[in-house]
Amino acid sequence: MIRVALPHHLRTLAHVGKEVELQVDEPVTLGRVLDAVEAQYPVLRGTIRDHVTHQRRAFIRFFACGQDLSHQPPDTPLPDAIVTGAEPFRVVGAMAGG
Repeated sequence: MIRVALPHHLRTLAHVGKEVELQVDEPVTLGRVLDAVEAQYPVLRGTIRDHVTHQRRAFIRFFACGQDLSHQPPDTPLPDAIVTGAEPFRVVGAMAGG
């Protein structure tokens, strides 16, 4: 099981707790995890990625094991700690301004 930590506003939309657990087929990649989130929680479609292009929304960031994967391609494999569920894959709502 892959653990995915969501920001507060997305948890509110999906009516879930701080983390969700998802079954993702191997190889576990950034894109497959996001596909699984959107498949299990359809209300989140378009909130994390654009509906058509599947590009990350401007104020959303992705982190795995302390690494920012926000600008990585969707076929980027995730670290073993994410695949085994030892660490959560984090979707973070970025802030702008100062």
